[in-house]
Order: sequence, then C-alpha cells, then structure tokens
Amino acid sequence: MTTITDTARPPGPAAARAPRQRVIAPGMDPVDAEIEQATRALQLPTIRDGYEEAVEHALRERSTYKQFLADLLRTEVAHRDERRKLRLVREANFSRPKRIEDFDYNANPNVSPEQVNTLCHPAWVVAGQPLCLIGDSGTGKSHLLIGIGTAIAEAGYKVRYTTAANLVNELAEAADERQLTKVIARYGRADLLCLDEFGYLDLDKAGAKLLFQIFTDREERRAIAIASNAPFSEWHRTFTDARLCKAIVDRLTFNAHIIETGTESFRLLTTTSQHRKK
Repeated sequence: MTTITDTARPPGPAAARAPRQRVIAPGMDPVDAEIEQATRALQLPTIRDGYEEAVEHALRERSTYKQFLADLLRTEVAHRDERRKLRLVREANFSRPKRIEDFDYNANPNVSPEQVNTLCHPAWVVAGQPLCLIGDSGTGKSHLLIGIGTAIAEAGYKVRYTTAANLVNELAEAADERQLTKVIARYGRADLLCLDEFGYLDLDKAGAKLLFQIFTDREERRAIAIASNAPFSEWHRTFTDARLCKAIVDRLTFNAHIIETGTESFRLLTTTSQHRKK
C-alpha cells in the first residue's frame, strides 16, 4: 500500500516530528499520488479535485502546455475568490441574508437605484465615509443596509453587522470587565461597520458615550453605515445629552451618503395587497 505525507494541516509538536501519513488506494498511479501530495501541500483543492477533467478537456482542445497550466490556475483563483467572498459574508454576521438584487424599487420609489448601485462599490468605504439610511419601519432600511454590506464584503472588504442595542450592551460589558479598548479595536478593524435599528433605543449618558467612542474611533478613517427609523431632528430622544447628540450627528453626516426611505411601509402594502387578491 502506498502512502504520501499530508502536509496541508498545520503541524503540532508531535506532527512536526512525525508527519501524518495519508493512505493512498492500492495501485494508484505514482503521478496521481505526487499531484495529490503537491496540491495538498500547496493548498490547491480545486486543482486537486479537478485536474483529471482538466486534462481530458486539454486533450480534446489540443491545448498547449502553457494554456493547460493557465486554465488550471485560473480555475483555482476563481474558486479561491469565491470561497473568500463566502467567508467574508459569513464573518460579517448579518442577521439574515439580503441582496440588493432583490430590493423592490417599484415598491419604494423614494430609493434611487443609481445611488444604491454606487454604494455597492467600495470607493466610499475606502474613503471612510458614512452612510445613513433614514425612514420608518418597513421601508427597506435593513434590506439596503445588509444588501450593501454584503456587496462590500463580496468585494473583499471586512464588514461587521450588529444592532445598536447589541453594540451598546457589548461595550458596557467590556467596560465592566476592563476590556473596552480591546473591543473598540476589534470593531475598528472592520472596513465597514453596519449598525442597524439605530433609533429604537433610549440611551443613558454612559451608553451614549460608549457608542460615541466607536464613532470617534472610525471618524474619516473607517466607514460606518446606520439604519434609523428616526430623522436626525429626533435623535435627541436617543442621545439625551444635547452636546453629545450634536457631536454624533456631525460625525455621521460629514461627507455622508444619505438615503431617506420614506414613511410608507411597503411590507404593510405587500401584505394588504396579498389579502385583497385572496
């Protein structure tokens, strides 16, 4: 029975002394065994799993050696990019899957497709600009927030999604445990912070100050996107300290992209329309 060394896994102390052996089926072609070993060592799973089909295709098309190699590498790169996109979207921790392609602009004519499509490209994230989605419940704010965030993650950037309440609670717990600097730094590593349900809570002065630290840490350096059911004129209900409220509004509106989704819930309109059809 033939064996090859599996070097794809990070070795521990024992593995460093005695590499793990991978069992190869009896009679396996030595060249196949060598390809198996090399692709595992180099972490090329797409080539490992698909090289036989690629060989057959190259023979049919009478590809040159260079073209065959280029095709193999192109497929590996494409699959690696796709896996990275999936990983970045998963790590963003979105509450539910939403894509911009599924947003119904006909149901909400307040939202400009051109503006949203522009925001799906990462230039504003690279520039560290804010995005404010303002509108009543059911007008598509969260869909836009998650959809845009997903597009940015798929473009290769680190995105983090949370609600305002969850973030404030996490910061308060971190402060109690003397871990606040560490938590703020962790959020600071995200290229885009998506903050949902921004207008649904009333913050005391301590909570508002904690949230303010996040905004200050990201100001003109890292992008932040918020979805709020309250217009800016009503933010004093969330941030009861007038000076602090003004400072937060200033930070979230300076060089900001602002989308007002309106006051008419198209979730309610959709439900009403469905009932009428029955």
